[in-house]
Amino acid sequence: MIELTVDATGLARSRFAVSPLHEVAATLLPWGLRPATHADPWVARARRVLRRARLPLLSALALDHGGYVPDFLSPHPSGPSPTVEEELERVRDTPPERVLGELEALRAGHPCVGLSGAELPADVRQSMDRGGGYVARQAAEELRRYWDLAFAPHWEAARAALESEVDRCAGVLARRGAAGLFNTLHPGIAWSDGTLRIDSRFTMERSVPLVIVVPSLVAARPGVAVDPVRGGRRPPMVAYPVRHPATAPASASAELARLLGPTRAGLLTALGSPASTAQLAERHFLSPATVSYHLGVLHRAGLVTRARSGRAVLYRRTPAGSRLAGTAPAGAG
Repeated sequence: MIELTVDATGLARSRFAVSPLHEVAATLLPWGLRPATHADPWVARARRVLRRARLPLLSALALDHGGYVPDFLSPHPSGPSPTVEEELERVRDTPPERVLGELEALRAGHPCVGLSGAELPADVRQSMDRGGGYVARQAAEELRRYWDLAFAPHWEAARAALESEVDRCAGVLARRGAAGLFNTLHPGIAWSDGTLRIDSRFTMERSVPLVIVVPSLVAARPGVAVDPVRGGRRPPMVAYPVRHPATAPASASAELARLLGPTRAGLLTALGSPASTAQLAERHFLSPATVSYHLGVLHRAGLVTRARSGRAVLYRRTPAGSRLAGTAPAGAG
């Protein structure tokens, strides 16, 4: 169990963020090798890409079992939704002493919290011999290649799902307050009496100035990144799994397909929960342009609405669209 004590000021400073490199680094943990059953297919494919690509540093740091992946690979988000370019630049600019300190934490472990040390792979030691700055630059280059090969085609849909989750949390915060919000994130996360408790095989009690919370489509269970460097003061980052909404396309009725055409009927039926053009294109194996055209027809007919959520535009059925689809309106109940 990890227990993070946060006072009222720290709670007010705590924030949510969507981080592309957090999702990349999360695939280096064991749940990237054995993703949850509800995970999107690209999560399982990512580690296969890693094995095929020539990425010696990332391959050496990837875990098949428990352990620690250095935090400089996924810097704390500087804003609510940084771009991958911004985060790669921060990896490249990581202070050399920070890089070497985290790799030393990987080697030595933290027995007091239950983290065992591990022998550094040869590829990691060879990079370290050239200095922490070299390791940071190599990591940024490999992360960019890994991103382009395994993540870039899926990020627009993934980001829309994660930002939709952040919007959901904002609504819960407004209605139920911070304590109510933390208790809705995951069964393994609980808030009471000023302390955030996260189920973990590690054991730690710490007072912290704030908490950064990151929803994840890769993580299979909650995780906490606590500064491993001796004397480090970086605030903890708490990640928790988010199930991608409506990952399988719903089936339209034959009557609705005859009325609207099979493509528009399928899209209308799928909008039982809000979704972006990219999400719908991925699920229905259509081009974004085709989906955009059919959504435009449904929108002009008054069957769907659209609203911006972060950088994405999310579509949802109107009550008229839900009646036509033969279901309750999206979000009802």
